[in-house]
Amino acid sequence: MKRKIYLFLMVFFSVITFAQKTVSGKITDEDGVAIPSASVTIEEPGKDAILAYGITNSKGEYKVSFTSSESNVDLKVKAFNQKPITKQISNSDQTLTFKLQSEATEIKEVQLKTKMITARGDTIAYDLKAFDNKNDRTLADIMKKIPGIEVKTDGTILYQGNAINKFYVEGKDLMEGGYGTITNSLPKDAVAKLEVLENHQPVKMLQGKIPSDAAAINIKLKKAVTMTGRGEVGSGFGDPWLWNLKLTPMFFSKKQQWVVNYKTNNMGEQVENEGNILAFGSSWEGRRGNASQNNWLGVENASVPNLPVKRYLFNNVHYLSANYLTNIDSKKEWELKANANYTNNVVERESNSVTRDFQQGTQYNTRFLNNFYTDKLKGELIFTKNAKKGFFKNTTTFSQFWNADRAFAERNDKKGYRFGNEGVESPTSSFQNSLSTIIPWKEKMVNLKSYINYQNDRQTLEISPADYLLFPYKAPGSTAISTINFTPGSTALQNFRIKTLDTSHSANISFTTKGWTFTPEVGIDFSTDQLNTNFDGSTLTNSPDFTSLSYENDLKFTEITPRASVTANYKSDAWNVWASFPVNFNNIKAEDAFRNVSKTLNKTTFTPNIFAQYGFASFFKASISGNISNNFGDIQTAYAGYVLTSPSGFNVMNPKNPIPQTNTKSGSARLEYRNPLNNLFFNVGYRLSDTKNNLLASSAVNDLGFSVVEYIERENKRETNSLYGEVGKYFPKFKTNASVTFNQSTTISQSIRNNDLLDNKNLSNALGFKFNNTYFSWMSVDFNFTKTWNKQSNGIISNDLGKTENYSHNLNVFFYPLENHTVGFYWDQINSNLGDTKLNNGFFDISYQFSWSAKKVDFELKWMNIADKKVFERISVGDATITQTTMQLRPSQVMLAVKFNFK
Repeated sequence: MKRKIYLFLMVFFSVITFAQKTVSGKITDEDGVAIPSASVTIEEPGKDAILAYGITNSKGEYKVSFTSSESNVDLKVKAFNQKPITKQISNSDQTLTFKLQSEATEIKEVQLKTKMITARGDTIAYDLKAFDNKNDRTLADIMKKIPGIEVKTDGTILYQGNAINKFYVEGKDLMEGGYGTITNSLPKDAVAKLEVLENHQPVKMLQGKIPSDAAAINIKLKKAVTMTGRGEVGSGFGDPWLWNLKLTPMFFSKKQQWVVNYKTNNMGEQVENEGNILAFGSSWEGRRGNASQNNWLGVENASVPNLPVKRYLFNNVHYLSANYLTNIDSKKEWELKANANYTNNVVERESNSVTRDFQQGTQYNTRFLNNFYTDKLKGELIFTKNAKKGFFKNTTTFSQFWNADRAFAERNDKKGYRFGNEGVESPTSSFQNSLSTIIPWKEKMVNLKSYINYQNDRQTLEISPADYLLFPYKAPGSTAISTINFTPGSTALQNFRIKTLDTSHSANISFTTKGWTFTPEVGIDFSTDQLNTNFDGSTLTNSPDFTSLSYENDLKFTEITPRASVTANYKSDAWNVWASFPVNFNNIKAEDAFRNVSKTLNKTTFTPNIFAQYGFASFFKASISGNISNNFGDIQTAYAGYVLTSPSGFNVMNPKNPIPQTNTKSGSARLEYRNPLNNLFFNVGYRLSDTKNNLLASSAVNDLGFSVVEYIERENKRETNSLYGEVGKYFPKFKTNASVTFNQSTTISQSIRNNDLLDNKNLSNALGFKFNNTYFSWMSVDFNFTKTWNKQSNGIISNDLGKTENYSHNLNVFFYPLENHTVGFYWDQINSNLGDTKLNNGFFDISYQFSWSAKKVDFELKWMNIADKKVFERISVGDATITQTTMQLRPSQVMLAVKFNFK
C-alpha cells in the first residue's frame, strides 16, 4: 500500500510541476490603444485542442499559464473588429506584446447564439437548453445531465465530486441548505442559466481574505419577477387505492422570495426528505444541522433492499413546508427568513431472513413486520446581514417529534418458536440558537459566535408477551445458565429519558498583512447529558430482581473544553491556503453514585488542520490536506445500569471501563481539471485515514449470565486507504454527456468476538458509468450502472465466502413518435453474487405522456413493476455469519397523473 501512496504522490506532484510555462504581455490596436476583452489561447500545433486561455483586462494586459510536452505551441489572439493573429512560440516563460490591425467584421445576418458552457473567473455558467430533452420538466431533470455536476439519490448536489456549500436563486439563499424542494419543482422554462461559483466564500466580508475550496450554485431566472412552480395530481389502481398530489408554487423578486410546498402520496415516493439540510455554508455563519432524536431504544426492524425507494416503500405521507425571505431595510442588506415544515408519515415494512453462523454451527429464521409512525414539526427564524462592512446571522430553530415504531416479530431458532409485539414511543423536543457576527474594527475583524442546543428525549419500549425475551440468566448460587422466567402474559417495559445541553462560545480577531489573514481565537465548549432509565418486568422464581438499582441509571456526563487556536489563510490568483492550529483542554466527567460510576479525564490535545490548493494552466487545480482529530467517547460508553435497548438483550457497560480515547490522522491529495472550452471535467484523489484507539470493546458474560460490554486496554488501529477518480465530458455534436467513476478502498481493523481477537480486512472496488443522449429527435436515453466487488476476511470468513459482487443499472428510454406524445421505458436491474449463489432482480415500467403544450400541461399514464415482482432477495456477510434476506416489495400498480406549471 505504501508503494501505491508514493506512486500516486509522485505522479500528482509531477503533474503540478511538469513544464508549466507562463506567457504574459499587452495587446493594443495600431494606435497603441489597449484592447480589452481580447481572447488569448494556447494550442498545440496541428491539434484542435486548447491548452489554456486568457482574456485581456481593461488595460489590454493578459497572462496565460499552460503545460505542454511540445517544444513549440501556437498562440492565437482574437478581438472584435481586429484581424486575428496566430504565432508559433517556444514552450518557455516569456513576455509578448501584440499590435492588432483593424479589420471590419461583416455581419451577414444577426443570430444570437449562447455557448452551452462559459467561464469568467471562478464562475462557470451553463445554458440549460443545451442539456435538456423533450421529457425534462424541472431543474433537477436537467442538472443530472450537466458535466461536472452529480445529483445523488438523497438530492445532494456534487460539483467535481464534492458537495456544494450554498444554493442560491438570483443570489439569495432562501432555502438555507434545504434546496431539494426547489430543484425538484422549479420548472426548467423559468431558468435562464445555472452558475457554478467555484471557491465560494458566502460571507462577503471575508471574500478575498478567507479562502474557500467549496463551490456554490446560483440559479438565474428569465424574469426579474417570477411567479412559477409545479403541480401534479395523480390516482391509480392498487390495494389500497393510490394517490399522489404535489403543489409547489414559488415567487422570486429582488426583495422577496417564497416557496410553499404540499406533497402527499401512498405510492412509494419519499417526498418528506425535501426538508433536509444538504448544504451547510461556512462555519463563520454559525452552526446548522438536521434535527434528530437520541434513539437509544428500538424495535426489531425489517430489512430494506438496495433498490430505488419507490420499489419497496409502503407509505402514507403528508409533507407541508413554507419558506419565506424578505429584505427589511432600504439598502437590502438585512434579510428575514422564516421556514417551517410538518411531516406526517406511516411506513409499513416486512422481511424474512435465514442466518447461518459458521462459528457456532447453527441456523435460525426470523420474520419482522413493522409500522413506523413519523409525526414531526420544525420551525426556524433567521435574521441575516451579509454586507462588505458587516455580518450578522442569528438562527433560532424549534423541533418537535411525536414518533412511534411498532413491530411483530417471529423467531425460530435453537430456543424454539416464539413471537412478540414490540412498540416504541419517542417524543422529543429540541431548541437551538446559533449567533455569529463579524464587526469591523479599524483594519481588523472581530467575530463573536454563540451556539446553544437543548434537547429532551423520552422513549418507552414495550414488549408483549415478555417471555418472548429469552435472555440467558444464572441464578445466584447456581452454576447453570437458564433463561429469565417472565410471568406468562406479562409485559416488559423499558423507560428512558435523556436531557442534553450543548453550548459553544468563541471570539476571534482577524487581521491581514502581505496577502495573509491571521485569526487567533479563544472559546469554550460545554455539554452535559442527564440520563435516567428504568426497566420494569414481572418474573417468577429464580429470576433477577428488576426492582434493584442495577436496572436503573441516573448518570450525568459532562464535558468542558476551553480552547485556543490560530488560523492562517492566504489567497492569490494561483494559491488557496488554509491552516488551523487549535489546542483543546479537554475535561470529562461521568458520575452515577448508585452504580459506582466515577470517571474523569483531563487531557490537552493539539489538532492541526491544513489545506492547500494550487491552480495552474488555466484548467487544473491540485490540492493536499491533512488533519488530526480526537474523540473521547460519550454517555453511551459510560452507563452501568442495565438498559433494554432492543428486544435482542440488555446492554450495560462495566463501571470500571476507562473513558475511550480515539486519535485519527488523515490526509488526502487531489487533482481536478475543468475545461469549459471543450466540456471536459475530471478529478482524481487519494485519501488515507489512520485511527488509533486505546481500548478494544469486548462482550463478556457476568456472574448473572448477562452480556456486559467491557473494554480491554489494548491499542488497536483502523486504517483506511481509498483511491477515487471521475471523468465526465459533454459531446455537443452528438448531444451526449458521459462520465465514469472509480473507487477502491481498503480497510484494516481489529475486533473481538467470543474472546477471539480478529484481524479484519475489507477490500472494496466500485465502478460507475453514466450516459445520456438527446441526439435523435425521436428518442432520448438515460443510462447509469454501478458494479462493486467486495472481499472480506478475518480468519472465520475467508476464501469465496467473503467475496461478494453487486451490479445495478437504471435505464430510461423515451420515444417521441409524434409531436407532444412520449412513450417511456424504465428498467432497474440489481444483481448480487456470493460464491455459487446468484440473485438477479429486474424491474420494468412503461409510461405514455401527452403534452398539451399551449397550456404546459402533461397527462401521464404509467404502469410500474410490470412483472409484479413482490419480493427482493439479498445476501450479506458478517464476522462469522451469512444471512439471506427476502424483503417485501410494492406490487404492480397503474397511475394516471396530470402535471402542470404555475404560470
